[in-house]
Amino acid sequence: MELLTPGEMGRADRLAIEAGVPALALMEAAGQAVADAARRLVKPGSRVAVLCGPGNNGGDGFVAARLLKRASYDVRLYLAGEKGRLAGDAAEMARRFDGPIRPLDPMQIESLHLVIDALFGAGLSRPIEGVAAEVIAAVKAEGTPVLAVDVPSGLDGATGQASEPVLAATETVTFFRLKPGHVLYPGRGLCGNIRVADIGIPPPVLADIGVETFLNGPGLWRGLLPIPSASGHKYDRGHAVVVSGPAHATGAARLGARGALRVGAGLVTVASPLESVAVNSLHLTAIMLKPFEGPEGLAAVLADARKNAVLIGPGGGVGEAMRRLVEAALRSPAAVVLDADALTAFGGESGRLFTAIQARRDRAVVLTPHDGEYERLFGDVAGSRLARARHGAAESGAVVLLKGADTVIANPDGRAAINANAPPWLATAGAGDVLGGFIVGLMAQGMPAFEAAAAGAWLHGAAAADFGPGLIAEDLPDLLPAVLARFMQPEVRSR
Repeated sequence: MELLTPGEMGRADRLAIEAGVPALALMEAAGQAVADAARRLVKPGSRVAVLCGPGNNGGDGFVAARLLKRASYDVRLYLAGEKGRLAGDAAEMARRFDGPIRPLDPMQIESLHLVIDALFGAGLSRPIEGVAAEVIAAVKAEGTPVLAVDVPSGLDGATGQASEPVLAATETVTFFRLKPGHVLYPGRGLCGNIRVADIGIPPPVLADIGVETFLNGPGLWRGLLPIPSASGHKYDRGHAVVVSGPAHATGAARLGARGALRVGAGLVTVASPLESVAVNSLHLTAIMLKPFEGPEGLAAVLADARKNAVLIGPGGGVGEAMRRLVEAALRSPAAVVLDADALTAFGGESGRLFTAIQARRDRAVVLTPHDGEYERLFGDVAGSRLARARHGAAESGAVVLLKGADTVIANPDGRAAINANAPPWLATAGAGDVLGGFIVGLMAQGMPAFEAAAAGAWLHGAAAADFGPGLIAEDLPDLLPAVLARFMQPEVRSR
C-alpha cells in the first residue's frame, strides 16, 4: 500500500477536485467516516466533545459533529480560534452545524464519553501552544477515549515524530491512504486502532503523484517472489554462501544459512575459516561446508559463478581482516548482503566501503544496520528513520534496511518501504542473522535487492508473530514454510 506524506495527500485532494470531485463532497465523506467511527465507540446519547481547529481537519470535525448531533448524541463543539476567521470549506461546514460553537476551554473537558480530536492535521510540524495545549493536557488528565481525525494532534504525519503536548488516540480515522507517521514510531504507538476511509479520491491520482513510500507487505513484492516450478531443480534456485566467523562465533552464520535454505535457495554453503571447520561440520547437514583461508580464499570460493549470493558479517569479527573479506566479496559477481560485523568493521572508514560498493555498478548490495551500526557508517543524520534510511541508500549506493520496530527499507532510487508487522518478541539474539539469511536466500533465487530486503523483513515479522512470546532465533527458519504457504503455492501437475 502507498503511504502519502501530508503534502502528497494535499495534492491528491487537488487532483481529485480537478477530476470533478467537489471539495465539499470530500470533506463531507471524511466527516461521515469520523462520525461512523464514533458511533462504533460510544452509543447514542453519549457526551461527545468535538475539538476543531481552523483548517480542513476542523472542517471534518464540523461535519462529524453535525451528523452525530442528528443521531441523538450529546455533542459539544469547540473551536480553536474565532468562527469569523474560518475560510473555505471549513467555514461552510461550520455554517451547516446547527448548534453553538464554543471557544476551546480546558475547564469544559470533564464527564465526557468521547473526545473527537480534529484540532490539527498531519502537516503540523511545530509544538502546540496556548489554550490548545491546555485542552490537550486536560483531555489526557481525564483519560477520556480519543478519536483522532487523520492523526492525533501533536503528531507529524510525515515523520512519526511528536512534540509535547500530544494526544494518544484510542482510534484514528485517516483518509485515502495511510501517512508515514501512522507506521513510524512514536506515531504508531499514539494512533491506536487506525481506519483508512475511502472519501471518493480516484485511485489513479496516485500515478500522477509518483508515490515512492510504501507500507511493506506482499502487494509490494509478491509478483517477484520466487515460486518453485514442477519442472525445476535445485540449481535453478541459486546457491547462497554465508561466511562463518572464528571457531568461538560460528552460530550466527549457521542461523543465516538455515534462513537462506528455508526461504528457498536451492543450495546453501557455509564458507568457513580453517579454524572453524570442525565446529561447523558438527552442526551442518543439508547445508554444505567450504573451507577457505583469508580474502584470497573467499574470492576463490565466490569465483564459482553458481554461488550467486553471499551474506557476510554475522559473528565475523571486526578489524582489517573483516574489511578485506568484505572487499573480496564485493569484487565478486555475487549479490552481497552485509550485516553486523561487516558494517561495524567500517566504522570510521565508510568511504572505503562505499567506494567498493559503487565500483560494482549495478550488482546488488544490501546493508542491514541497526541504529548503532547505521551511526557508525553514516554519522548522526538528522530526521526520521525514513529520511535516514533514504540518506544511507543514496550515500552508499546500496539498499539500506534500517532495523528496528519500524524497520525501513530504502533503495538508492528513492523508493522506500516501512515494515509494520514485527512483534516485540522479535527483539532477540540472532534474529537479525536469520533475517540476513532470508534476504540472501531470496537474492540467490534472483529476486531484486530492494524487493528481497522488503520481503525478507515482512516474512521475518510474520514468522515471529505466528510463534508468539518466547521466540528465539532458532525458531524463525522453521516457522517460515507455514508463512510462505499462505500466499505461495508451487506449480503442480494435473492429476
